[in-house]
Amino acid sequence: MVKLTIDGQNVEVEEGTTVLAAARALEIDIPTLCYSDFLEPYSGCRLCTVKVGRGDDAKLTTSCNLVATDGMDVVTGDSDVLRARKLILELLLAKAPSVERLQELGAEYGADPKRFGEPDEEALENRCILCGLCTRICQERVKAFAIAVNERGQRSYVSAPYDALSPDCIACGSCSSICPTGSAKVYDRYDRKVIHPELSLASNSAVRFVTKQMVPNVPTVYEDDCIHFRQSASGNAVDACRICEEACGKEAVNLDSADEEVQLDVGTIIVATGMQVFDPSVIPALGYRRLPNVITGMEFEFMARADGVTGGHIELEDGRTPEAIAIVHCVGSRDERFHTYCSRVCCMYSLKFAHLVKEHTDAEVYNFYIDMRAFGKGYEEFYKRLLSEGVHFIRGKAAEVTQVGDGLMVIAEDTLLGTNREVPVDMVILSTALEARTDAEEIRHVVGIGCGSQGFFQEMHPKLAPVATTTDGVFIAGACQGPKDIPDSVAQGAAAAAEALSLIGQGQVAIEPITAVIDEDLCSGCKYCIQNCPYTAISFDVEKKVSVVNSVLCKGCGTCVAGCPSGASRQRHYSDTQIYAELGGMLNL
Repeated sequence: MVKLTIDGQNVEVEEGTTVLAAARALEIDIPTLCYSDFLEPYSGCRLCTVKVGRGDDAKLTTSCNLVATDGMDVVTGDSDVLRARKLILELLLAKAPSVERLQELGAEYGADPKRFGEPDEEALENRCILCGLCTRICQERVKAFAIAVNERGQRSYVSAPYDALSPDCIACGSCSSICPTGSAKVYDRYDRKVIHPELSLASNSAVRFVTKQMVPNVPTVYEDDCIHFRQSASGNAVDACRICEEACGKEAVNLDSADEEVQLDVGTIIVATGMQVFDPSVIPALGYRRLPNVITGMEFEFMARADGVTGGHIELEDGRTPEAIAIVHCVGSRDERFHTYCSRVCCMYSLKFAHLVKEHTDAEVYNFYIDMRAFGKGYEEFYKRLLSEGVHFIRGKAAEVTQVGDGLMVIAEDTLLGTNREVPVDMVILSTALEARTDAEEIRHVVGIGCGSQGFFQEMHPKLAPVATTTDGVFIAGACQGPKDIPDSVAQGAAAAAEALSLIGQGQVAIEPITAVIDEDLCSGCKYCIQNCPYTAISFDVEKKVSVVNSVLCKGCGTCVAGCPSGASRQRHYSDTQIYAELGGMLNL
């Protein structure tokens, strides 16, 4: 440990600690514009100047890169230090007089912004003080080497090589987020402010929460956005960034961790894999990903969030507030081309969107619907509330969305008026269908359950056993069983948990008395029964070269019995002798 004195206060710090860090431990404020916890100190701005020593041996030096030593005496605010900082600020203001942070510090230290002359037009437009943070974060952490300091002396400036768009830039936003003056910016070439997530050029963190209400409330590292993974996967194959690992005090972040398979012995399984949202780009007439300001309900949900990219403000791609918004219901559902079923949630979340728009803007809202299905508790009352708020409801399916000037035109049929309508709007929100996950078929084979015609998992009975499946010990819950809203998903999840606990609490399982059995003497080893068994209850004995039935998994459906070409598969309690005896008893023979 090292003991030193700062402004008369004694402090003990670890060896290698800088004077700036030691002063911060005492809550002594030393101004700096070029310091970052994740870069080696560079003393680029020199505002962190302090005085070290006493009397004739005292000297002025920067504190961010000065390592504390035993017995060191530091002064952070005497007249010499203040005069030096004032001069440094006057030099910085001469270079970038429009920077707000410099103006604030200049006023605090009494700096004269015009000491070195009246700023010219070039200086007024400049915001860069050449602190080097942007170039160093790009080179040392991101390791993209996309920007650097060009020229020398007073002609120095930061840009990409040859002032051209750099192919090495990955638009991570590191330079923008670390720049102390706002000189480095990430921008969209088309000057759009709000754009689709997959095109986002904002400096969004790769470590983030999906939503603030998520359970468990733990952030996730998104590999597609993470600088480390993007650079590792690139042609450079470099080990970049890792700032999150250093910043986490609990050492909970490990970017080198890999997926692993874990085998667990369990008594029951609850399948709650959820659903996925329909991709409306397969309907070109609606303009998604083809026309500006045509977004999905999920994208609008993220926009309307208070912690979203717009801070909860509803804005167009160019940053303007929309004056008219269309909400198109049943996109992908109740449609013979895609999904014939009703997704159940579209009507109500469309009404919620209309309410949010009315609450945050003065825009006109047009709902294009087929039928309004407000089926739940309080839903019809909410629908009537929207009517009183002035939301327009047009009963008819939107046929096409076209671009007219800077806006959009929704062409739809109004079945109540018996005519076609063209409604000009600024934004179109597509209320997309809920559909089965693409991997549902794979999961079905893994756990041994069935799927319906629409791809959702099949329950044993829609009324008497809505969470049970035909495989004992396997239950389903939530939208993997079919489209449903949050209350229904919560209720079904609780029911599935209760069923699973009930089965575990019994300690034993009752199996079917009627199961299949295979006569080894007749079995030819053709394996037809294995292919036909819907419960994966039959396996093949390699040594004996015969099929074997697992009586615990078998449900006695008889598929293997009917399909066995050699007659080796038989049903317990249904032998030919028993059946003839039953017939004889019925006929009194």
